[in-house]
Amino acid sequence: MQAARGTSLNDAASPGGSGAPARLTHLFAFVAVIGYVLDVVTKRWAVAALTERDIEVVGQWLVLHLVRNPGAAFSTGERFTVALTLVAITATCVVLYFGWRVRSPLWAVSLGLLLAGVLGNLTDRLFRDPAPFRGHVVDFLQVPNWPVFNVADICINLAAGLILIQAFRGVRVDGTRDAAQRVSP
Repeated sequence: MQAARGTSLNDAASPGGSGAPARLTHLFAFVAVIGYVLDVVTKRWAVAALTERDIEVVGQWLVLHLVRNPGAAFSTGERFTVALTLVAITATCVVLYFGWRVRSPLWAVSLGLLLAGVLGNLTDRLFRDPAPFRGHVVDFLQVPNWPVFNVADICINLAAGLILIQAFRGVRVDGTRDAAQRVSP
């Protein structure tokens, strides 16, 4: 079956009825919750287990090394922790807005991962020392020639990759395709 020009194959009129969009919203929420919980649990473990020592998992290729990062990626913006927190709160709201309207499975996964990552690091900024809105993010995964990172950072980067794929494919969050990306019959 072919959809009309510019319409989604995943809309409420699909054979799944109004359940199709709900399933995608559930997928978005499921991915976000799993990613967030995994981030929180691993950070909690890292703080408890890595305060006194590092753990070599795969020689020097993967070391568990605890770092508390007041800044953004690559420890940039260390003086702007409050601003980074406000940006993360705004990003959370934007992702939630689009996540509840998602009509594409890959977008549901992408936005779920993005929400998990943003919320994971936002939780640190809000609730970790030295103070609310100034909290330092817990990072603990170290690979050669790269800054130490965490599960939330992995989620954000996976989301960015999937979002780029969707953008290159011309697929919008609502499941429709850009006119330039449509294949003519």
